[in-house]
Amino acid sequence: MSLDVALLSKVCETPGAPGFEKRIRDLVLAELKAGKLADEVSVDAMGNVTALKKGKSSEKRIMAAAHMDEIGFIVTHIDDQGFVRFNPLGGFDPKTLSSQRVIVHGKKDLIGVMGSKPLHIMSPEERNKPAKLDDYFIDLGLSAKEVKKMVQVGDSVTRERGLIEMGDCVNVKSLDNRASVFILLEALRKLKTSRKKPSYDFYAVFTVQEEVGIRGANASALEIQPDFGFGLDTTIAYDTPGAKPQERVTQLGEGAGIKIMDSSTICDYRMIAYLKKTADRKKIKWQPEILKAGGTDTAGLQRMSPGGSIAGAISVPTRHIHQVIEMSHKQDIAACINLLVAAICELEDWDWSH
Repeated sequence: MSLDVALLSKVCETPGAPGFEKRIRDLVLAELKAGKLADEVSVDAMGNVTALKKGKSSEKRIMAAAHMDEIGFIVTHIDDQGFVRFNPLGGFDPKTLSSQRVIVHGKKDLIGVMGSKPLHIMSPEERNKPAKLDDYFIDLGLSAKEVKKMVQVGDSVTRERGLIEMGDCVNVKSLDNRASVFILLEALRKLKTSRKKPSYDFYAVFTVQEEVGIRGANASALEIQPDFGFGLDTTIAYDTPGAKPQERVTQLGEGAGIKIMDSSTICDYRMIAYLKKTADRKKIKWQPEILKAGGTDTAGLQRMSPGGSIAGAISVPTRHIHQVIEMSHKQDIAACINLLVAAICELEDWDWSH
């Protein structure tokens, strides 16, 4: 299948740091409404969007979660020269901040740059030290008076980088996890035209605040109480020079990742087997994924209901993760859409008893 790259671009480029997801939420709601992609749409108090697609039966509930938030920052201080200090919202490798543009979301959006001490005036000791987050400040190119008119402590900051196509891949900031937001929207679009309905009522949830602790998914799963859960997220593709075979996790172009475990979840062995068999039967390319560090909404889906749910995850292999140059293969994204649709439509045919 060919991807709607224009929509993927919009989804990836729309800002939405943890706790500040309104713009990306508004985009998701607009897509759901324009495409008439769900039978019911609701937004909870935390800001999670739930799109309900009625299934063949209401006996059980299926939930899939894709988080809307992206790693970002929050303004903590504006100094007397107008330079902005910040705290991270989500996990950052400080060295990736060098030479980057950001957007400060104050009374209006302001482009800034990540500044730090110039190499030319660093001592030899400073040059040899690894970068730290507090080495950086945001320079808006404005006087302190102008900055303080438009920016205040508590404003959010996101990274600035548009989507480009590179060969068979897309490259942009925030494929983590906007690729999965796109996948969930496109899965709903496919379900709308499919002759097959979901096995059971399908709750497609676009969650908030995953990057700071899987908060939105926990709240949604408590409300929905799913019997079956599908986490949707990116995963590491360390298939670049210097990678040892055991470090790769996944590889670009080798298909959808079927998660076995990450640091927050050991996926249900029945769900792993089901996803593998479904992919094989539908001739969907897939690869196993074990991620020793990093968690996903799958943990909330699995644990936040009485007795838990039968949960697994479909992952998008992604290079350069948590940078502004995240890269995924277009056919891997397509494989994730196809696998999700097939998986939610055939659950009742699988023997879940052993």
